Amino acid sequence: MGLSSIILLICVLVGVAFLTLLERKVLGYIQIRKGPNKVGFMGLLQPFSDAIKLFSKEQTVPLTSNYLFYYFSPVMNLFLALTLWFCMPFITLLINFNLGILYFLCCSSMGVYTIMIAGWSSNSNYAMLGGLRSVAQTISYEVSLAMILLSFLMLTSSLSMLQFAVYQKYVWFLLMGLPLGLMWFVSCLAETNRTPFDFAEGESELVSGFNVEYSSGGFALIFLAEYSNIIFMSMLCVMFFMGGDFYSIFFFMKLVFMCFLWIWVRGTLPRYRYDKLMYLAWKSFLPVSLSFLVFFIGLKSVMSSLFF
Repeated sequence: MGLSSIILLICVLVGVAFLTLLERKVLGYIQIRKGPNKVGFMGLLQPFSDAIKLFSKEQTVPLTSNYLFYYFSPVMNLFLALTLWFCMPFITLLINFNLGILYFLCCSSMGVYTIMIAGWSSNSNYAMLGGLRSVAQTISYEVSLAMILLSFLMLTSSLSMLQFAVYQKYVWFLLMGLPLGLMWFVSCLAETNRTPFDFAEGESELVSGFNVEYSSGGFALIFLAEYSNIIFMSMLCVMFFMGGDFYSIFFFMKLVFMCFLWIWVRGTLPRYRYDKLMYLAWKSFLPVSLSFLVFFIGLKSVMSSLFF
């Protein structure tokens, strides 16, 4: 089990490296220019040269920062982002337990603390404001993700991810609950701090958000954690709404398509207004997801009374 865990994490980190290359290429073509194309064949070695550059730069530490928290929060951020992957439903029984979705909700909510500590420990006003924004946004949209997920947990009556593949054998949940699927996608964008909800790093007013004081390895670790979360959320979108056929090649094609959507949104949409972001979570998504939850509870009870 230990060996398969290590292989999984290495594959995730390599996937993160090439996701950054895909993002730079796609954004380049959206802006009618070439992306990275000098290092290696068509720029394929660019992610590795970026990694060497980032980790070999000088590590700066703000004089008045809370050093231990400042140093270890990016490490914990990446650690939590990678532990999320252990709930992937491998047939080799990696950590394939019946409470995989509960494990996902617990680990993803722990990530808020690392962002909060990273913003606070830098002892910079910009970092602090970026951290506060990011924490408020992440907590709000975690509620949204959990409420959307509850509707489908009612249908499957299980906290295991494998059940989603079983229940979607003939029809995708995306077709059954299209509004919920779209809300899940938007909530995932907000949860991963991506455009149009990238308020943590609003360059126009906050320089670079909670990671403004980080350079070299610390910045690289925060960067790796963000992109690892993007791939994981894309995997969940496919798992919960697009069939979840984990043991077929189409699963990974759909996964790449979802990652592409993340980048496409970044290249297309302008940043949202912060108050509208909060209204979207609490005044739009929450009432709609609660209404759907009541509907699915009624549906489940009617179906069980008819067939059992």
